[in-house]
Amino acid sequence: MANPKIFVFAPDTPKRSGDTYAKLEEAGFQVAVGNQEWRKPGVDAAQKMLEFAQGADAFMGTSTRENPITRELMEIPPNLRIIAKYSIGVDDIDVEAATELGILVIHGPTEANWGGVAEGTIGMILALLKKTRERDEYIKKGNWRDASVQGTYLGKRQDGHEGVTVGIVGLGRIGRRVCDLLAPWRVRLLAYDPYINKADFNIHNAKEVEFETLLKKSDVVSMHVLHTKQSHHMINKKTLALMKPSAVLINTARGSVVDEKALAEALQNDFITAAALDVFEDEPIAGDSPLRDLGHKVLLSPHAVQHNVEPGIRAGLGWARDGVLKALAGQVPDHIYNPEVLPRWRERFEGDNILP
Repeated sequence: MANPKIFVFAPDTPKRSGDTYAKLEEAGFQVAVGNQEWRKPGVDAAQKMLEFAQGADAFMGTSTRENPITRELMEIPPNLRIIAKYSIGVDDIDVEAATELGILVIHGPTEANWGGVAEGTIGMILALLKKTRERDEYIKKGNWRDASVQGTYLGKRQDGHEGVTVGIVGLGRIGRRVCDLLAPWRVRLLAYDPYINKADFNIHNAKEVEFETLLKKSDVVSMHVLHTKQSHHMINKKTLALMKPSAVLINTARGSVVDEKALAEALQNDFITAAALDVFEDEPIAGDSPLRDLGHKVLLSPHAVQHNVEPGIRAGLGWARDGVLKALAGQVPDHIYNPEVLPRWRERFEGDNILP
């Protein structure tokens, strides 16, 4: 029997002596390392990926939205056991197809990444409400104080000021951290998430409400949901109409949860005040997108809110590697994204150790 093969579909670093890939080769694995260029916008590597996937027992890699892991790709190797992501998101994998094919999907929920998104979200909220950009531009043009650059006081005060209401849509790792970071500000927190334990709302000082109620009552609506069929275009013409005219929208989740055309129209017509977006339906954002022409009504970021010094992808790479080794040993790994596949996976692979 040939040694097990690992296809690295999106390497975080080039293949070189001494790195994870070289060590796997030294341990007896066949390692087919893809090209970092495959991750870049406009690069079509589908055929190359099909070639590299031949005979693979495991896939591993970081984000690869430009050349996603499709059903066709997963069907190439008949004994594919696992797809292991270094990063937290799996929207570049057809998880539904993987589950149908009996393939485990694991991801890398490294705190440096999801914690970085939470911190970036706070930065966006403050930039919009405190009018940081407007003040900078105003003074650079030779002006001084003016009511037009007056900011918003976020928290409740003893003088009777009630503070703003922040609505968190999705109370997972990121949403919970945003709540915790806002706690010292004494804002009112609302949250919508039908998939978590009820206790989590109390633990993170957020009042559980329905989605429509959150939109109607929040001064800040911050999106922290996964991309699913249910979350696609959660923010649309109808739901935007429920928000306060003074409200701001933050999206650091996935671009597909916001209907960008409807958002641009809402901002142009002052149905809401502002929006901050780190993610877009198509990336990079199109040059003719109306969102580019809305001035300070929008704060745009190039899907980089999680990119900080020491971003922590190395931890995700380690988890992916360990997950692959466990799966190839016939054991169930950690950080499983599609646990519903486990009964079938166990029937096919549990106890079947093919490590070299």
